[in-house]
Amino acid sequence: MASRAHQGQIAGTHWDPQLYLRFADHRLRPALELLGRVPVESPEVVFDLGCGVGQITRMIAAQWPAAKVYGLDNSAEMLDQARREPGPVDWVAGDIRTWQPEGAVDVIYSNATLQWLDGHGVLFPRLISFLRPGGCLAVQVPLSWAAPSHRLMRETLADGGRDGTALGTDQLRRAVGRDWVEQAAAYYDLLAGLTRTLDIWETEYLQILEGNDPVLEWVKGTGLRPILNGLEGDERERFLAEYTQRLRVAYPMRADGRTLYPFRRLFIVATV
Repeated sequence: MASRAHQGQIAGTHWDPQLYLRFADHRLRPALELLGRVPVESPEVVFDLGCGVGQITRMIAAQWPAAKVYGLDNSAEMLDQARREPGPVDWVAGDIRTWQPEGAVDVIYSNATLQWLDGHGVLFPRLISFLRPGGCLAVQVPLSWAAPSHRLMRETLADGGRDGTALGTDQLRRAVGRDWVEQAAAYYDLLAGLTRTLDIWETEYLQILEGNDPVLEWVKGTGLRPILNGLEGDERERFLAEYTQRLRVAYPMRADGRTLYPFRRLFIVATV
């Protein structure tokens, strides 16, 4: 997950911009590929939902210098980091679930954020309704729920105590256990009748990571944040120790000292 995972549903989750930026180059590739598929030539108003620290938002502004570009996020930490670099973007604090633009929008872009929100059957048509004719909704979300890294998170919460007992609260385990991303065909069925063109595809990147326990460091900046925020003291340490060992088995270091991390993504580009 990459994700700019900061519109989360788990209360008390805080996001660390520096941890997220450690793998910025890896995370930018799907974001840029999504941006490159947006068919709108000269948009007037563009929103980046879940903008995080604003790297891709600034690239959006550079691609369409005549557009009014907004970056929206509900993480004060991420927005504080975004505002440190001067530029033409307007940074907006807000929640995607209740956000509503003042007028029609030409492009709504969201990279690795909507997987943290439930109710896609309502959310996606709502976002589509904000577009002016010819406008585009461009979304990319990780397909990480079934990946070993994320399956092992859930399993370690369920049985990671020293005596095999569960860690954390029932609420935390339920929240981490939910998969809010549908299959690609479900999004087709949801959006086909609301759009003029619809492009949906999946890609798996094979990330080549370096360093000790790089998969752990990767997920610390995204998918693991709710768990790290939801556990305290000894429970947190017990979880990390057990989870680290399980990751080493699932993602062994190669002979050259690097670690391979498959990274599946779902892309949706819809125009109205």
